[in-house]
Parts: sequence; C-alpha cells; structure tokens
Amino acid sequence: MAVAQSKLTAQGQISVPAVIRKKLGLGPGSVLEWDEQDGRIVVRKAGRFTFEDMRRVLFPNGPPQARTLKEMKEGIERDMRRRYGRR
Repeated sequence: MAVAQSKLTAQGQISVPAVIRKKLGLGPGSVLEWDEQDGRIVVRKAGRFTFEDMRRVLFPNGPPQARTLKEMKEGIERDMRRRYGRR
C-alpha cells in the first residue's frame, strides 16, 4: 500500500506530501535523489557529501600506502602495548 501520492504537473513538477517531508526531514531547498533499483524507482533525500568529497578529506595526499598483513599485525601489537601496557 502506498504511503502517499503525488500528482505530476504539466511542467513535470510534483509536490512532496507533508507526511513524506516530515519523515525525511525535508524543507525548502532540500535535494532529492532518484535511483533505479531492481526495476523500481527509489526517491531519497540526497546526502550532503559525495563519496569523492569524503575521500578527498580522508586522504588528501592520495590513497594510503599499502601494507602487508605482517606490518598491520605489528602495528596493532605496538598500539595495544602502548594503550594497555603497564606503566
């Protein structure tokens, strides 16, 4: 059963029902994303940041250096000793 319905205008515009606006926290200027998943159209509130935005913040100098499993285990061991070792 549908949660709510909207009517398409001649200009291709729709109104988002109040129930949906409240549920998604939408207000003036909010951006909606339309996506197709398994033959259905999904509408959702757009995120504030893209994956690329987050990636640039997390890795400003490019991707981190690749480490071997041995190097990662040694790093974890060093950190555990530093955090939980007796002083």
